[in-house]
Amino acid sequence: MLFAGAAGAQTSPPAAEPPVPRIGVVTMQPGEIFFERFGHDALVVADPVTGQATSYNFGYFDPGEADFVGNFVRGHMMYYLVALPLEEDLSQYQQVGRGASIQWLDLPADQARALAAGLVERARPENARYRYDYYTANCATMVRDTLDQAMNGGLKSQLAGRSRGNTYRSESVRLASPAPWMWLGFDLGLGPSADVPLSRWEEAFVPMRLADSLREARNSEGRPLVLEEHALFPQRLAAEPKEQVRRWWPWLLAGLAVAALLLAARRRPRLVAGFALPFWLFCAVAGGLLTYLWGFSEHHAAWANRNLFLLNPLALALLPGAWMLLRGRGPGRGFTLLLWLVAGIAALALPVHWLSLQAQYNVQWIVLLLPVHLALAWVLRPQRLAAPAR
Repeated sequence: MLFAGAAGAQTSPPAAEPPVPRIGVVTMQPGEIFFERFGHDALVVADPVTGQATSYNFGYFDPGEADFVGNFVRGHMMYYLVALPLEEDLSQYQQVGRGASIQWLDLPADQARALAAGLVERARPENARYRYDYYTANCATMVRDTLDQAMNGGLKSQLAGRSRGNTYRSESVRLASPAPWMWLGFDLGLGPSADVPLSRWEEAFVPMRLADSLREARNSEGRPLVLEEHALFPQRLAAEPKEQVRRWWPWLLAGLAVAALLLAARRRPRLVAGFALPFWLFCAVAGGLLTYLWGFSEHHAAWANRNLFLLNPLALALLPGAWMLLRGRGPGRGFTLLLWLVAGIAALALPVHWLSLQAQYNVQWIVLLLPVHLALAWVLRPQRLAAPAR
């Protein structure tokens, strides 16, 4: 019986291996709504038998969940992985004119099967939620990390040691540039951690950058990772913004020009106060927001922001004095001290920028706003206001 069993085992046909799913990455170009500016991507799994393609999209959120706005403001956002037919997922992008392309990957069979099975498990409702972060845990980084896990760390090992010198700030400002308010928010709101040069691995938080890196990557057997790539439909909206050199000298000229105009209007304090009132209001509101982001939120990229030297919440206390000057009256007590205190704190921005071990790229804001602060302090000091006209 023992030999018969052994003989039977030897003659039984080998079990057929399960079919190998086809794995792809679909990249969607930027849109016009603020949360579409950075583009999007998703993993695609095509069934080898039916050909049905499923999109695994990490970019879903529920605005109807409890305290969604509060969590957004505090930087505690939860996103979801959703699995749906690829045609259904792409339809909304095609309708609004956002282009899309797909990269089919050459993964070994065991890695492709493991990735597909892992996505099925991850997309279950009990596993789908994840803690979102703009730069370290978004739709693109989740695709990147899922691929890297399937490749046993092979993707990160190829990208982590290389850099093109991009930063979170440069990429954010570039992609947000078509929307001035969004560009302004990123440039003023990001702290020094956003100016550390990124590796190719880290810059893959941008879907288009991830697609670029996949084109250069190799699979675990040494072959190009991207087997084939083709466009699904064209981009009908504005193209992705190009990289541009950011020069600080135009900002310096603008700051000096405004300061010169203020000095030229020194004999007309009400006119100067008419400029100072909205300027100080902007400084106070922006500074209050920066203070909140640093001290009371989990938006880590906004922490330790040196623009607080220039956008000082203390400017709020200068508004009553500006209002009194507009009415042709002298400012109240303490105005002079506070005026020079705000200007003196703004002046600290320059040596801190020069001497900092982790510099923040805010020189353009320093050379724009510092001359304005100093000119206002000089023109509106009480001695100048009390001096008789000649």
